[in-house]
Amino acid sequence: MKQLNLFIDLTRLKKPIGYMLLFWPCAWGLTIVYDFSSNINNYFFYLILFFSGSILMRSAGCIVNDILDKEFDKKVSRTKKRPVASGKISIKLGLFYVIFLCLLALLVLLNFNILTIFLAIISMPLAFTYPLMKRYTYWPQLFLGITFNYGLILGWTCVSNQLEIIPIIFYLGAIFWTLGYDTIYGYQDLKDDEIIGLKSTSIKFKKDPKKFLVLCYLIFIISFLTTGILMELNNMFFIFSIIPILHLMIYQINSLKINSPLNCLKIFKSNNVFGFLIFMNILIGKI
Repeated sequence: MKQLNLFIDLTRLKKPIGYMLLFWPCAWGLTIVYDFSSNINNYFFYLILFFSGSILMRSAGCIVNDILDKEFDKKVSRTKKRPVASGKISIKLGLFYVIFLCLLALLVLLNFNILTIFLAIISMPLAFTYPLMKRYTYWPQLFLGITFNYGLILGWTCVSNQLEIIPIIFYLGAIFWTLGYDTIYGYQDLKDDEIIGLKSTSIKFKKDPKKFLVLCYLIFIISFLTTGILMELNNMFFIFSIIPILHLMIYQINSLKINSPLNCLKIFKSNNVFGFLIFMNILIGKI
């Protein structure tokens, strides 16, 4: 039971926000391309596959992150008790878990078409090198956005079996959504990160974060609405779009207090609700 609890802590299974933020773009891409006049069972089958894959890959990513950041995590109050940083789990055992989780994820991936399998595999290096970015650039959140929203492309191709401009437009916008919410998340560790020399957009834009966040979220909103227009979604899509837009602009940005870690964490976690709102928006627009 002790090892099981350590594994759960290591993979953050008790913190579903991580794998949900990985899952929602998959669900968006799948839903926006799916023909609901066909077999609906396939739609739910794909959703289950993407949900399972999100949990597995996010868990593996957390372990890789903890191994690469072991020495940094020891110096940050929020992360110093993590299993690898505290020495409760060895790097060797951590790598074994990574391989095991990736093999399970591969079994999930093999249920998709060849194009989707190929696109997923070529994204792997980026997924596992993301933790290194904070050492060299102030834009690690941008790399996270490229990685975390890649499922939007996969959701599209698993149905259409081809890559088109519409999911790319949506994907580019979603990258800026992640860039925004992970910048908010980064303000929890701002002081510690500055002391130990790590970089982030949270540090880069700490003097005026709200202008940066407005720009990021505006790009996402434009991308989202453009996707709706190109897909010729119904009028209800555009009417109900006001709800997630207000969530971004009024709740997330207006209520942000970068000097309050609890406030930043609360706003960050609210993006799970936002992902669901976008998902429902697309469903409304399709039906």
